[in-house]
Amino acid sequence: MINNVILAASTAEGGQAAARSAWLVIAIPLISAGLLLLAGRKADKWGHLLGVAASAASFVISLWVFADLLKNGSSDINLAWWINGGFTLDFGLQIDQLSMAFVLLVTFVGTLIHIYSIAYMAHDRDRRRFFAYLNLFVAAMLLLVLANSYLVLFVGWEGVGLASYLLIGFWNQRSEYAVAAKKAFIANRVGDFGLLVAMMIMLGEFGSVSFAAVLPDAAVLSPTTLTLIGLALLLAACGKSAQFPLQSWLGDAMAGPTPVSALIHAATMVTAGVYLVVRSGPIFEGAPGARLAVLIVGAVTLLYGAIVGCAKDDMKKALAASTMSQIGYMMLAAGLGPVGAVFAIMHLLTHGFFKAGLFLGAGSVMHAMRDQVDMRRFGALGKFMKITWLTMMAGWLAILGIPPFAGFFSKDKIIEQAFVAPAGQVWQGWAFGLVAMFGAGLTAFYMSRLFFMVFQGKARWTDDQHPHESPGLMTVPMVILALGSVFGGLILTVVKFDDYLAPALVEGHHGEPVVNAYAIMAATLVLVLAGAWIAWAKFGSAKAVVPVLPPAADGLVRAARADLYQDTVNHGLFVRPGQALVAGATKTDNSVVDGAVRGLAWLFLRTGGLIARLQNGYARSYAATMLAGVILLVAIVLAGRI
Repeated sequence: MINNVILAASTAEGGQAAARSAWLVIAIPLISAGLLLLAGRKADKWGHLLGVAASAASFVISLWVFADLLKNGSSDINLAWWINGGFTLDFGLQIDQLSMAFVLLVTFVGTLIHIYSIAYMAHDRDRRRFFAYLNLFVAAMLLLVLANSYLVLFVGWEGVGLASYLLIGFWNQRSEYAVAAKKAFIANRVGDFGLLVAMMIMLGEFGSVSFAAVLPDAAVLSPTTLTLIGLALLLAACGKSAQFPLQSWLGDAMAGPTPVSALIHAATMVTAGVYLVVRSGPIFEGAPGARLAVLIVGAVTLLYGAIVGCAKDDMKKALAASTMSQIGYMMLAAGLGPVGAVFAIMHLLTHGFFKAGLFLGAGSVMHAMRDQVDMRRFGALGKFMKITWLTMMAGWLAILGIPPFAGFFSKDKIIEQAFVAPAGQVWQGWAFGLVAMFGAGLTAFYMSRLFFMVFQGKARWTDDQHPHESPGLMTVPMVILALGSVFGGLILTVVKFDDYLAPALVEGHHGEPVVNAYAIMAATLVLVLAGAWIAWAKFGSAKAVVPVLPPAADGLVRAARADLYQDTVNHGLFVRPGQALVAGATKTDNSVVDGAVRGLAWLFLRTGGLIARLQNGYARSYAATMLAGVILLVAIVLAGRI
């Protein structure tokens, strides 16, 4: 039962200060979402302002909690009694270095996206409802990362899934948008099954699902049990973070308004799976098989997303493929152990800035081009949209990993760490290292292709389009995010982010890569420059010819445009068998179950009809019936005497 607002904090001084404020980080945007939904049309004039204020207030309180963390250390705060039956569980929050890194990212980038949305959604009659859903999204993600148990995390996990469904299908008057929202929802439910299974095993082994009870004692379980838990958690992460094989929903999620795409891809939703794996580090440390599965999933996904991104002409879907690939890098790093986990979170933070900036830049282009997303219809926009061009350039250089932009300090470290091999498994270092390096070259090509097709070359738009720069409410957040794209990685390196994050992770040791680190850096940079140069020659130079209509394609290009036929595979393996199962069950229900009911009804109806004929109201008929009865009785009596 929930009796108290705040019951206890694990630390005497710092914990109390955090306890007085940490829960407000979640409560303020959650209450704001409720007010905006309940107020209805009465709040249309000011609802967006309340939404922005709620997110901003959450960020300010987050800074206070963060300062308290730096001064007094981590806290485990019990907010309320929740379950007291076969096992006990408090509804609580865990304030530590890992959770607060996410909280600051979610609230800061989320607030910038809220501000941007004021102008972007200015002409939408349901803008108030949109901001309510944004607030709900932020609150759910904050609960997810601040939870002190897997069950509390699951509440936020489901809240994020609900908010994404509502926002992806925000314009659900278009059937394809509604279908995209359902697709994301269903794919995430598959992942949710994994998280539920993991919690069931934890409950059976530990009698609890709290981090404090499970993670410190994970080593006492057998490797087999830990592997089962790890694989179940990985399934959950694949669903939420759009990792192979549950990644097919992410491209269709672009159906939502562009600020939603920025929020999903930069600060919430897809980062949740990475958080889950890193938070569960002790489990994966004791389960080498599950760790290897994480590595494979990350490697496959980073290549998958990069290949798909090379062929997309839809600007937002190309960025979605990019997110899939970059989250693959983070998942790969998370599977490399504690040192890799540091770089996974570091790349997650830098990615939050440059990917949010890229998506908001894409929204600025759409704003100027009447919601056009086909890059073949752009070109030369850099002349007309200087701020958008410069801010997207910062994000482009950051994701390429060009020094000293942010991605260089995070993604390149992941590539270097991928070349570190466990003892006696040199092949693993070469395999995952080369995959990560090759993915960097592909990233340089498809992101340069996007940048050049949009901003360079010859103009390819129609006469009724008049490119112009976006208003200040849109460009100011883009500029701030661009600054993060330029300096974010350098700042995290200078402040020694690995030392900051270390208390929240299991201990790890830096290993030596199978090849010299400077050679890895140089080779990666050469591949990146080669990919960018190829893209320039094909799409950006004065001689480049970008066809307005899609050219005929075959082989890998056609497959990449079709997302490597992932939807076809899903239909063949799951949708069609499911439809056949439902059709068979329906036929059985109609013929057997309903048939038996209809047959019984027919029997009673026919029997009733026969009996009804005897009740015809004629005296002579009744007399004849009575006579027949008497004769029958006499015959029975006589037969008995013989």
